[in-house]
Amino acid sequence: MKSDYLRFFAWIISIIAVTGSLYFSEIRGFIPCELCWYQRILMYPLVIILGIGFYKKDKHMSVYVLPLTVIGMGVALVHYLHQKTDLFQRAIQCTQGVSCSGQYINWFGFITIPFLSLVAFTLITILTIFSKQEADQVEH
Repeated sequence: MKSDYLRFFAWIISIIAVTGSLYFSEIRGFIPCELCWYQRILMYPLVIILGIGFYKKDKHMSVYVLPLTVIGMGVALVHYLHQKTDLFQRAIQCTQGVSCSGQYINWFGFITIPFLSLVAFTLITILTIFSKQEADQVEH
């Protein structure tokens, strides 16, 4: 069934995102800023939730996945815009620890850690929505 593959790929993306996050902090030594921590809080549980949803072939996992991914997309987008534009410079003031505007990586001039997070949250959101639609079509 196509929805099984969609759930599987969403799960794999969450695993890659968490592994990448841990690689940047634990191996490369990049200290996460406050907004990075919020993104981690939203991404890390998805590995377990999506894994269980895939294993159990849960057609309703969008109910508990989408709130995390949509909020994660919002946080990642705000963080990315804070890094790359002046839109949120006054609204976001990192007064302690690592600055949220810092860019540990800047591949090709636009790929930063919040950008990678935004891509992961977006892909998981899309795959989850398509999985739900596919499962609904099969039921009817």
